[in-house]
Amino acid sequence: MAKKKADLIEEAKALGLEVSEKMTIAEINEAIKGYKAEEIAEEIVEAIEVAEAIEEVAEEKFAKSGKRSKKHAEEVLAKEEKEARKASGDTTPLDGSEALKAKGPKPVTRPRIERRGKKYQEVAKKIEKNKVYSLAEGLKLATETNPAKFDASVEVHVKLGVDPRQADQNIRTTVVLPNGTGKNVKVAVFAPEDMHESAKKAGADIVGDETFLKQLDKEELNFDVLVATPAYMPKLGKYARLLGPRGLMPNPKTGTVTPDVKKAIEEIKAGKIEYRVEKAGIIHAIIGKASFSNEALVENFNALAQALIKAKPAAQKGVYMKSIAVSATMGPGIKINPTQVV
Repeated sequence: MAKKKADLIEEAKALGLEVSEKMTIAEINEAIKGYKAEEIAEEIVEAIEVAEAIEEVAEEKFAKSGKRSKKHAEEVLAKEEKEARKASGDTTPLDGSEALKAKGPKPVTRPRIERRGKKYQEVAKKIEKNKVYSLAEGLKLATETNPAKFDASVEVHVKLGVDPRQADQNIRTTVVLPNGTGKNVKVAVFAPEDMHESAKKAGADIVGDETFLKQLDKEELNFDVLVATPAYMPKLGKYARLLGPRGLMPNPKTGTVTPDVKKAIEEIKAGKIEYRVEKAGIIHAIIGKASFSNEALVENFNALAQALIKAKPAAQKGVYMKSIAVSATMGPGIKINPTQVV
């Protein structure tokens, strides 16, 4: 329904337009439409200015990294909005995306024993928690709690009251176990040719001089212990990075640098083991196999304990053997009373 002239004049005056009774209805309508068009145009311009300002802010954030594209700006703004919504707890879906999921409580970590295999858990039940066993009891239990299907080694772990950072307390030596380790140790000998025959008779598995160096050049380390004469040690210098990290570099402290090659081989084959204190002050050693008799394991342990006592540093103060544990390889640890040792 067409508006009356009087109504149009009233509407125009409300908009602040100057109209009069002399103007026709068409002229008044045109004035009103023109005003509204200008108002809409101003709103559009204002919206464009706001959008440009937002884009400038986004571009400034990427100025340092050189990412000035509109796409990157939109990504940053979207990320900021998402983080703001997350911080405020707003999980309402945005643009059809999935609702932000509030973080729940952290998952409960299972006890260490439950993260072990079934066989381990089964044998671990034989050990009384927090109980300290006698040497004979502990070693017997170690052989009975072997979770492996093979004849596992029996290990000893001794916490010493020493400071390995001090040179005079950094224990490294050897001991010959009376009953051996149960392991067939492959011995290599690097010595002059005139010693090769006696080395082979003593039980050496690999013997050589220059030919042995060619083997090292190929990084063929098919031996467990390397014995060398003092005169030949300089020739091994270039292989220090190959042998050292693997514990194969001959050392006078362990008796593997010696002019008496025959004696060194015989001791190693008889059950000579090397041990050294780690940074935490712990000694690790193998004293036999799970198939050994309890008496044989006790004898081997006592030989190790006596060697440790003999190697006690003069500067060491307080309790020397703080704690002892035995176990089969891959088996649970069993605490041994250190006051009853030897």
